[in-house]
This record gives sequence, C-alpha cells and structure tokens, in this order.
Amino acid sequence: MRAVLREWQWQRQRSSLAALKLLVLDVDGVLTDGGLWFDPEGVLQKRFDVRDGLGLRLLQQSGLQLAFLSGGRGGATEVRARQLGIEHCLVGIKDKPVALEALQRHLQVSPASTAFVGDDLNDLAVRAQVRLLLAPADACRPLRRQADAVLRRRGGHGAVRELAERILQARGDWQTLRRQGWRDRND
Repeated sequence: MRAVLREWQWQRQRSSLAALKLLVLDVDGVLTDGGLWFDPEGVLQKRFDVRDGLGLRLLQQSGLQLAFLSGGRGGATEVRARQLGIEHCLVGIKDKPVALEALQRHLQVSPASTAFVGDDLNDLAVRAQVRLLLAPADACRPLRRQADAVLRRRGGHGAVRELAERILQARGDWQTLRRQGWRDRND
C-alpha cells in the first residue's frame, strides 16, 4: 500500500518535475548516507554514490541548474561538487532559507521552479521557498510526512539517481537515454 501511495505522489508531481529550473540538494543524508568517517589525522571523509553522480550529470546536460546546500563542512562536499561541475556549492550554512533565497535571487529562479531534497528537520525550514520538497526513503518522519513525494531509495544509496530519472522521464528525455546510453559532452 505504501509503494502505491508513493507512486501516486510522484504521478501528481510529474508536471512540476518537468518545469523545474533549479534542484537544490542537502548533502549529508541525501548525497551521502549521513555517516561521517574520520581518518587517523582527523580529516573528514564521506561516501558518495557514483550513480547519483551520473544522475546529476544527466540533469545538468538537460539544462537543470543544480546546487548543494549543506550545514556541514569538511572539504569532501566541495571536492565532489568540483568533480561534478556543480557551480553552486554552499556549505557551512546555518540558515538554509536565507541562503536558498539568495541563491534563487542570484540565479533569477522563482520558488515555483525550485525543488529541494532534504532528510532532516533543518530542511523543513525551506518548505515555503520551493515548489517541491522531496525526501529520501530514510529521511526523518516529520520531513517525509510534509514532503510532496518520498523517494524509494535511501540517502547515499541511489535516491538522487532515482530522482534524476523521474525528472528526465517527466521532461521526456529518459527514453532516448535508456535506448542510446549517455556520452559526456564536456560542455
């Protein structure tokens, strides 16, 4: 029953997904599983899913603007953003709504064309500033309940790739990718 409800949520959001201009992603718990690893010197290490990364590259090539918006710091997020060509990597953010509003103003993108993926209570604060609030399957219960749709996959384990495929399907781009594959065009 829960899977049927989730799919219904996604079908309701299809036109909103197709109209997106900006996708903003929390990092810890969305692009990672939320775990923090430290090497013997105390340097923070994070695990990112490579398929999530390809999903983000596919979205970039379809014309969607992407941003990371995280309260965390440590360097791993910035490295991953550079690897993926994510120009807007906002880390150490204490007030996500203020940072999101500034980003939207800078990019000239309205809240009605913005989606945000988050996993915890601090991500609920951006609700009023986005058309779609989305959550991985393992997000905290209050966020899952208020989200417009919940992904089937967990954060750091393909949730972002799942969302990328749903956006590309809504835009009509997925069938071609599925048939012909993808080649990095090195814009």
